[in-house]
Amino acid sequence: MAVLYHPDLEIDLEKAESRVKKIIADNSGRIAKTDNWGKRKLAYPIKKQDFAVYVFYTVDMPAEAVAKVEQTFNITDEIIRFLITRPDLKAQAKAEAQRAELAKKAAERGDNDDEKDDNEGKEE
Repeated sequence: MAVLYHPDLEIDLEKAESRVKKIIADNSGRIAKTDNWGKRKLAYPIKKQDFAVYVFYTVDMPAEAVAKVEQTFNITDEIIRFLITRPDLKAQAKAEAQRAELAKKAAERGDNDDEKDDNEGKEE
């Protein structure tokens, strides 16, 4: 879930964030991770604003609660734009498998490099 807060809230974002967290908690949601990117320039003006404070949340929430959260976010003054998405679990699993494979190959290369270094030392 991405939430774009009004840029004037950059200094005192805690109050707005606590309100969003309460909305999520009231709808049986749980925030697993929060990633605050800070104030960034928007690609185009939204509600006459050129900047916004970007905060990304990883949320576990029942599907039926999403509509209620969206309705509440629409009438919340601090939020100028939001986006709620469902993660692609197959893509996440595939990415994890690729990371594991790359780590395994890197470890093998690391072992081979050590053997080459040992052989170079013996030749001298």
